[in-house]
Amino acid sequence: MSQKQKRIITILGIVMVFLILSLIIVVIMDNQEDDLTDPNDVQISTELTYWGLWEPESVIQPIIEQYEALHPDVKIEYSQQSFTNYESRLYTRLQQASTSAEPAPDIVRINNSWTPKYYKYLSPLPTSTMDSTTYSEKFYPTAISDFTAKDGNIYAMPWEIDGLAIFYNKQLLSQAGVEEPPTDWDSFIELAKELTTKNSTGQISQSGLAIGTSRNITHSADILSYLMLLNGADIIDETYTSTNLVSNNVVTATYIYTNFALDKDPLWSSDLRNDLEMFYAGNLAMMFAPSWRAFDIIQSAPSIEFGIAPLPQLENNNQIYYSMYWGEAVTKTCSNPTVAWDFISFLVDHQQDIFSASSQVRAFGKPYSLTTLNSSLDSNPYLKAYTIMAPHMESWGMGDQMFVEKTLNNAITEIVEDGSDIQNALGNAQVDINDQLAQTNE
Repeated sequence: MSQKQKRIITILGIVMVFLILSLIIVVIMDNQEDDLTDPNDVQISTELTYWGLWEPESVIQPIIEQYEALHPDVKIEYSQQSFTNYESRLYTRLQQASTSAEPAPDIVRINNSWTPKYYKYLSPLPTSTMDSTTYSEKFYPTAISDFTAKDGNIYAMPWEIDGLAIFYNKQLLSQAGVEEPPTDWDSFIELAKELTTKNSTGQISQSGLAIGTSRNITHSADILSYLMLLNGADIIDETYTSTNLVSNNVVTATYIYTNFALDKDPLWSSDLRNDLEMFYAGNLAMMFAPSWRAFDIIQSAPSIEFGIAPLPQLENNNQIYYSMYWGEAVTKTCSNPTVAWDFISFLVDHQQDIFSASSQVRAFGKPYSLTTLNSSLDSNPYLKAYTIMAPHMESWGMGDQMFVEKTLNNAITEIVEDGSDIQNALGNAQVDINDQLAQTNE
């Protein structure tokens, strides 16, 4: 080999070594840069605002962080809203956002009775997230009925399951030789009569059951709705704009309700204190309320020993209980509804963790909306009743809940305190409600 060839080979070798060393240096530098990259520098492609209600940030944020770790390009901002005027604030915000640049939250909480009023401002649940068959398998029947709008789409996932139950003073029932309220309606009312006592002037000093009026019963309209459904009333049509409050079933249910205050031997009176105050004072044996009223009792009357039992039922009748609960929904103005719905699904699937965290700061979490978790509450003294009632709960699509309940309460007051005829009072309520729902539930 000539000297010239040797020099060429040497030069090529040096060049090759240089190239290899350069490549090694580049790889090392890249790895070092990757190691120094701040995770917060990941490009965020989806930002979502989430309005909750009762859960503080300390309870929700850990689940949000779990979701964001799985989806680094998603950022979720949680805001715990005050329940005071929540419905009016939310509705106004969604209305304004639909016609202007006014920002609206992406994920919101709605009541199970609001769907007919709200669905036009919401984004429907996509089948890619969950189809109706899977939805029906995961949640109780009331959820698919309550959150399905008249266009056939589902607009919320249930955050919980809740509804009316019987709260009872254990000491007062024990004095009557009873451990818990009877499950059949007739025996239940007989016990309520037995537990009602009057003073020397004939005024009720201890009531067996808060029922019959509206101004001093916290959930009066809900109780009346429960009795309507229990009596087989078909309250609203499929358009959710026309109620029938003058049918025989509705009139009978209203008569039964108000007669407990109008009867010659009443269980309740319009001149009594509010049912909660009576319960706190130990002067009320039983009342109707949803699960979260337990927190009020524990805080305001910690010495009261109370239990929670299923609503009484009519003999030889299908089981019907009254649902009152909340669900998470996606607003129509959300820029990425698919991601928002995916996050809601993630939340719902982790509700056991969320409610467990909630129970660290209060007596219990909430009754689970997932049917698979039903049996896990069998030993919970506060929530066992809801495991019995949940599969048979029903409600009706008021839409404008505040207006409807206020109108029903006014009708009750007219009947009990003003002596109005039941059919006239219900007929007037029907006109007012239908006029309102024609606007809000369009």
